[in-house]
Amino acid sequence: MIHQRILFLHVLLGGMIGCTNGSRMENTSSGSSDPSDQADAFIPHGYSMLDSASGHLNMDSIIDMILILKKDGEETSSEPVDHPEERPLLLLLGQANNQFRLATQNKQTVYCVNCGGMMGDPYQGLVIKDGYFSVEHYGGSGLRWSRIITYRYDPKEKHWFLHRDGGESFQVRNPDDVDTYMRTKKDFGTVRFEAFDIYQQTE
Repeated sequence: MIHQRILFLHVLLGGMIGCTNGSRMENTSSGSSDPSDQADAFIPHGYSMLDSASGHLNMDSIIDMILILKKDGEETSSEPVDHPEERPLLLLLGQANNQFRLATQNKQTVYCVNCGGMMGDPYQGLVIKDGYFSVEHYGGSGLRWSRIITYRYDPKEKHWFLHRDGGESFQVRNPDDVDTYMRTKKDFGTVRFEAFDIYQQTE
C-alpha cells in the first residue's frame, strides 16, 4: 500500500519529478544504499548517515550526491511538537578531481524520526533525476498521509528551489476515499532550498 501511494504521488508530481522525454531515474534510495567513502568527511560529530543517493543535481557531466543525516540518539531526544530533531540534507557537487564539495544544506526538509505518528519514522526515500530531487514521507495512524517535497535546479540562478509539495491522506477504514493536494510555485512563490521548512509550510 505504501509503495503504491508513493508511486501515485510521483505521477501527480509531474511524471517522476519532472522528467523530460526519454529521460530516466538516476538513483533512488530508501535507506539501504551504501554511502560513498567520501561521505564521512561531511558528517559532523554526533551524527550518522540516514540515507544517500547519487545523480545529477546541477546538470553538468559529473555525478553529485545527496546525504541525509540523523542525530545519534534521535529516537529518544526528538519530540514531534516541541523539539523535532533536525535531519540535515546536504547537497554535494562532484568535482573534476573526483572529490565532492558541499554546495548547500537544509535542516527542515526531512521529518523527524517520530513525526509519523503510529507508523513511526515517516521517511521513505530519496530520488534524484535530471536536476530534480524529491524526499518522500508516509505516516499517520487511522488517518494515513503521504508527502513528497520536490526541488528543482535553476540553471540561470545556479541554485535549487522548491518545485512542488504534494501529498494525500485517507482513512484506513476507507482507503479508496483519498484527498490529494499539490502546491506549486503559484501557491508558495519563490522558495530557495535553504529556506524551506516542512514544519511551517503545510497543506
